[in-house]
Amino acid sequence: MVEQLKVDSVDRTEVLRYLGHRGQEVTPELEARLDAAVARCLEVARPRACLRSFDVAERTVRGDGTPELRLKDCALCLEGASIAEHLAGAVAVGVMAVTLGVGVDQELRRLSLTDPLGQVLFDAAATAAIERAADAAEALLVADAAAGGLHTNWRFSPGYGDLPLFCQPTLLAALDAQRRLGVTLTPSMLMVPTKSVTAVVGYFDSPQVGARPGCAACNLRDWCTLRKAGTPCTGGLRQKG
Repeated sequence: MVEQLKVDSVDRTEVLRYLGHRGQEVTPELEARLDAAVARCLEVARPRACLRSFDVAERTVRGDGTPELRLKDCALCLEGASIAEHLAGAVAVGVMAVTLGVGVDQELRRLSLTDPLGQVLFDAAATAAIERAADAAEALLVADAAAGGLHTNWRFSPGYGDLPLFCQPTLLAALDAQRRLGVTLTPSMLMVPTKSVTAVVGYFDSPQVGARPGCAACNLRDWCTLRKAGTPCTGGLRQKG
């Protein structure tokens, strides 16, 4: 399914972090330009996500010792020690693709020709915004898992640890993300639109120790239906289509 995600703010501290800020003075002029970049980003972004979950089919180890995890009803194979550890004990896996849409890329191209500083500020704002959109999508996976009596850990993206980027084509195909979201890949496995994220989340029969902080510190709190319902995050999207 395709979800429209509500992202109407970003954390300025995060935007500054993506700019490499290390406590330097932020002048009023820069503050104003930063606020304008954030506002423009939120104006042109169209955050959307594709989400599905798949039962774990099998875990194997290749001849070279590389762990592999295969999912039922799709061709996605997650390989590497990092993802094997992340999904150890998982009974299913939530898969997500999130994008801010082509409008953000168009604005980046325009600024590259007219306002180089504005492009840098806008790019940082868009990076913060796609992470917020990914948080919103992950919250939907948490809610889905909880609806099935399951529990989750946190999202893990291709390129983290030793999970290779070359799993991106089958991950996007499992979600039909090109048709549904317009997300495609370059020959080097980078996504277009550029402000896009893919990730997987483990679904477990029991709570995962340290998987999530308390509600006050959780990045998903703005979208978490479990928090709004007054239930703790000990559960988590069990979607089959």
